Amino acid sequence: MRAVGLTGYGGPEVLRVVAVPRPQAGPGQVRVRVRAAAVNPADTLLRAGCIANLMRELTPPYIPGQDIAGTVDQIGPGADTRLRIGDPVMAMVIPIRPDGGGYADHVVLDAGWVSRAPAGMSHEEAATLPLNGLTALLALDGLGLPAGSSLAVTGAAGVLGGYLVQLAKHRGLRVVADALPADVPLVRKLGADEVVARGDGVAARLVQATGGPVDAIADAAVIGDALLGAVRDGGAFAQFRGSGEPGGGLHTPRRPITIHSVFVPDYGGRQDKLDELRRLAEAGVLTPRVAQVLPPEQAPLAHRLLEAGGVRGRLVLAF
Repeated sequence: MRAVGLTGYGGPEVLRVVAVPRPQAGPGQVRVRVRAAAVNPADTLLRAGCIANLMRELTPPYIPGQDIAGTVDQIGPGADTRLRIGDPVMAMVIPIRPDGGGYADHVVLDAGWVSRAPAGMSHEEAATLPLNGLTALLALDGLGLPAGSSLAVTGAAGVLGGYLVQLAKHRGLRVVADALPADVPLVRKLGADEVVARGDGVAARLVQATGGPVDAIADAAVIGDALLGAVRDGGAFAQFRGSGEPGGGLHTPRRPITIHSVFVPDYGGRQDKLDELRRLAEAGVLTPRVAQVLPPEQAPLAHRLLEAGGVRGRLVLAF
């Protein structure tokens, strides 16, 4: 089968369409005929070698990709699933495994990792939901804010930031977000109550907009320590990159602030959470955004566009 992989780390040019063995669904597993694979920032970190220490036991080609959508085309013996051959599905994939990630014609996963896709949604739209949707759910579940609490979201115009805003509003939170001038209408449409300018000094603007420090921050823009002043004593801070990743790892706050490190594999195999995303998308609470659809051969271009910044919505590879 086709896959997009790399045999050595580097820039987007290291990505190639390669031929690899088609996997077979084993006991308890489901095989997905991939129709769409979203391109995420985490994929560029893998490609650039930022997580090479986690890949050293694997054999190249390394296959990125953490979001897929497509149809079920094989069900292994004893799989605990209500899915049937031909059902439209979506799944999160962890590429730090022998079979690699989701940039491939077929992906085999344990049945609990695969959920029915939202009704009426294209494969391309569905492929933008699992990774970022689960990340947003995990962050808000971890913060555990009661209705009426204030939440600041950075990077609100991005896919993760947008899902955070929409889910937070659905839970009854007061949301203040940052945005570039051109993105203000988008962020307001997503549901933010107040929008402040991005850039240096954003912490002070968040405090001013809400009349005081917020109860919690979800830092989708990976700004880090500079935001701590916007959180009240006893508040919380959700960070989305670990200390070993670029921009990750907060210093220990000198004030009583709880740091939540959001590690999305914690929701791996949580079909109940994927089903929650499906229901929220079907209800219009979450609105997937597809920026551009490209063939696998243009995966290098997709990575260049993503790393150049300014993409609103997800770039998607169509298999």
